[in-house]
Amino acid sequence: MVFSAVIVAAGSSTRAGPGAPKPWRSLGGRPILLWSIEAFAAAGARQIVVVVADGWVDEAADLLRPFDSVSVVRGGSTRADSVQAGLKALTGAADAPVLVHDAARPLLTRDHVETLLAALAAADGAVPALPMADTLKRGADGVISETAPRDGLWRAQTPQAFRLATLLDAYAAWPADAEPTDDAAVVEKAGGRVVMTPGDPRLMKLTYPEDFAMAEQLAGGARITRIGQGIDAHRWGPGDAVWLCGVRIDHDQTLIGHSDADAGLHALTDAILGAIGEGDIGEHFPPSDPQWKGAASDRFLQHAVDILAGKGGRIINADVTLVCERPKIRPHRGAMRQRLAELLGVPIDRVSVKATTTEGMGFTGRQEGLLAQAIVSVETPA
Repeated sequence: MVFSAVIVAAGSSTRAGPGAPKPWRSLGGRPILLWSIEAFAAAGARQIVVVVADGWVDEAADLLRPFDSVSVVRGGSTRADSVQAGLKALTGAADAPVLVHDAARPLLTRDHVETLLAALAAADGAVPALPMADTLKRGADGVISETAPRDGLWRAQTPQAFRLATLLDAYAAWPADAEPTDDAAVVEKAGGRVVMTPGDPRLMKLTYPEDFAMAEQLAGGARITRIGQGIDAHRWGPGDAVWLCGVRIDHDQTLIGHSDADAGLHALTDAILGAIGEGDIGEHFPPSDPQWKGAASDRFLQHAVDILAGKGGRIINADVTLVCERPKIRPHRGAMRQRLAELLGVPIDRVSVKATTTEGMGFTGRQEGLLAQAIVSVETPA
């Protein structure tokens, strides 16, 4: 059955803890918003409208550029306003099915969509729902005042399916001074018949910080750990500063290279590329290409991290060793670890920076150059 979808991704995510709004956080190495878009596209959606908060339109447009059938609109001050903005952007016929979905429920499947569309054939709306299994308590200030009966109570999920005109007309009749908790409530109040389809615990809504860890477990499937190693060296030359692991250090020499010659970042970039079988830094950023002359090496590292994320992978930890007689690394280790943690998107305790000398032996001992070695572990889908 031909259908369209509206994905609501305009919430403030105030209960989810610090960080970006929920649709833009990572799940399995991909933005949460992308999970629902890909699920609807795989199920055959004719048109997908994504409703985002003001300030995230450009971000969404960049993310969704590969999808021909997806468009982006700005949301409103309430969920109901955002849903209506998405509905008005649809171009389907009045009786065409439309599924309204919360981006914060990323584990959507084709089966969920097909079950809802089948149920809509004999109803004005269809909603996946789970029976209430827990005992319900009412109370305040941490004290229970009543045990409420749970008979006949269900937990409604999304996506929720309606015909476009049915939902638009129901919203037009909804009282202006009331805020519906979901779209089914709007159709119910307008006299529509809304049926329930079997809900799915995997359609959980990501609301609190602890929900994200659970979703990672549900979304993970079979995953494997990969190890990558990178080595880079640059010779010393005239200068007054050196870049190492993303940190500028005043020094009486500099490292010579086509870019900023940050050997630590180069080695780490090669380690990530090696772990996922994507060649080496020279293949992605040839030193013969003038556009990389003097370039900041954090661009190279971010490129490798983005490739890893595109494969559904994530960094587990990274360990960098700098081999040199000078400059002294210890005073700068904290700043280096912090910068690497930012670039890799991991907590600082997953990043190590060490330094050693070769006791005067070899080219590093003679202070002809500096050597960096990096080892990284990553996790990817099997």
